[in-house]
Amino acid sequence: MQTQFTVQIGSFHKINKIPNAWSNDAYLQLMALMGLDDGLEGMDSAELREMCMMSLNDLGTVEAAKMVLTHLFSDEVTEGKIDQLANDMASDRLWEEYSDCLFHERFFSAYALLREAFNGVFAQPTGVEFSVNITAENTDDLTMFDQSLHPAMVRLLACGLSPDALMHRLYEEQISGTQFPEAEGILWQLVLVSTQEGARQYKMVSSQFWFGQFAQVEQFDATSHADVADEDE
Repeated sequence: MQTQFTVQIGSFHKINKIPNAWSNDAYLQLMALMGLDDGLEGMDSAELREMCMMSLNDLGTVEAAKMVLTHLFSDEVTEGKIDQLANDMASDRLWEEYSDCLFHERFFSAYALLREAFNGVFAQPTGVEFSVNITAENTDDLTMFDQSLHPAMVRLLACGLSPDALMHRLYEEQISGTQFPEAEGILWQLVLVSTQEGARQYKMVSSQFWFGQFAQVEQFDATSHADVADEDE
């Protein structure tokens, strides 16, 4: 069942990195992959980060990309595939182009790190951070976002995009269907900011690839629905 909402775009701005995407533990793990993890115990966060950047730069672009991708994807991607992706990174935009969107957020952060380490060379990742205010005539309709947050939100936001937007061309079946497993690969971060009678505000991070159009959008009417639970589960 499709439920009607009114959506207002609140704050909207472009980003080229996700705050706190790289933690001290992540830098330490990268240094360990490079065999350079001795003597790091006394370093503060800034020193550790700078050491990691310099160490990546010393490796050269392809080998540095391989280290970063190994850290991010070694449990999911074969070594041979990582080698291929590392060679492709300097010329491609994998946070947009890689076939599985569930990898896009991590590619985005990989590009942000490598671009800084090499003072360019790698493409600058382009993302967006924005908030939406959602209102419904019936407060209970908003509970669909409790049941199925990412799928319901992507379906809602798709209503504000032009009919020829890539989102519709690639995911129309999931937007109109009962399951949207790729939704979390489209909305990388999604948090509830506030709630009141008949309204909620959410803040989210995604790729400009999907939602760059919202820079020119103020309000739109939308429908959405939650995923339907698989009877086999």
